[in-house]
Amino acid sequence: MNVIFVEPAFPDNQREFVRALKKVGAHIIGIGERPLDWLEGDLRGWLDEYEQVSSVTDESVLYRAVAKIQERLWVDRIEATVEAHILPVARIREACHIPGTSVRTAWLCRDKPSMKDALRAAGIPCAQSIGTSDPGEAREFGHRVGYPLIVKPRDAAGAAATWRVDDDGQLEIVMRESGLIHGTAVALEEFIEGHEGYFDTLTVEGRVTHEFVTHYYPNVLEAMRTRWISPQMVTTNRLEQPGYQEVRKMAHRVIEILDIGTSATHMEWFFGAKGLKFSEIGCRPPGVCQWDVYCAANEFDLYEDWANAIVHGRTWLTPSRRYSAGMIALRPDRDGHIKGYEGLDEVQSRFGEWIVACRFPDPGTPTQPVEAGYMANAWARIRHPDYDQLRWMMDEIGRTVRVHAE
Repeated sequence: MNVIFVEPAFPDNQREFVRALKKVGAHIIGIGERPLDWLEGDLRGWLDEYEQVSSVTDESVLYRAVAKIQERLWVDRIEATVEAHILPVARIREACHIPGTSVRTAWLCRDKPSMKDALRAAGIPCAQSIGTSDPGEAREFGHRVGYPLIVKPRDAAGAAATWRVDDDGQLEIVMRESGLIHGTAVALEEFIEGHEGYFDTLTVEGRVTHEFVTHYYPNVLEAMRTRWISPQMVTTNRLEQPGYQEVRKMAHRVIEILDIGTSATHMEWFFGAKGLKFSEIGCRPPGVCQWDVYCAANEFDLYEDWANAIVHGRTWLTPSRRYSAGMIALRPDRDGHIKGYEGLDEVQSRFGEWIVACRFPDPGTPTQPVEAGYMANAWARIRHPDYDQLRWMMDEIGRTVRVHAE
């Protein structure tokens, strides 16, 4: 099978999808923004062909590259796994008559207000929301729904450029900062109190073949705004317990409504006083290398089974569910350059057998701001057979390790 893979080199874990495609027998044509000579050796070796373009999100440029490839060989699939690439690739896929995720599905998984409108109409419980470029409509929504509200771009990913608004005065400030006051379209949503998590799948022709539940501690908006917190994302091996049946049912129904065929998915949810609420879904894997956490927890290669789904139309591998696993972000105490660490030897002595990966940048490395994300600075991945023991261990690591900057 001839598979075009869009942007094989950035971010770094894109190479894992290419590796997996090669392992299951695909002929891989990469389209990326870097010169071929800049790609590291293994990645270059896995690619059978390569086209460099100025931008993989410029649809005219991408179309010309795909059309050029189609002049010399049949293209069975064109795939992308990065949020910003999903919709442009879907449009090129449709224009070039290549099977895969449709423009409609990609659009509904990208535009948050349209997504929620479609799901509410089908009976999925969502926060009240609108998409608007009208400041007056935003003010009316605030008065009608009540505060707090969430304001973010219509195509936001994670907590990027996201604001919590607690009153009329803050709304006026955010309308200026977001550009809404000048006509920039944004999404406004009712703020939902409750625990936040996500539900990830690998889906083949609309059928969920692999599924995973991950919890945020604390919720994302707080984690991405508060330096002293060492936030965690923890995936459970208790998926069959009754408490997860409602969210599993919701996720499967959302996939059906949005007509997601063969793809990874990443669905965020809240559970609180108002019950279970859908937040948003992406037609892609989760970020921050979370699939590596699933691989460690389940002792299998999820990337390989994604490639099996793309190339062979089915999956073969079975997750062990032996471990719960998670990642904890360890923030520098200030912006600047890494000075050193406290507590690493103690953590290694107590929990070293359970740590499966970690990153502690060398002294002198420039720090990244808190809002840069969970993997921007130091972090560790941990697994353990017991979910509650894992949570305790991660809390202990957060209390023990100190990252000093100057």
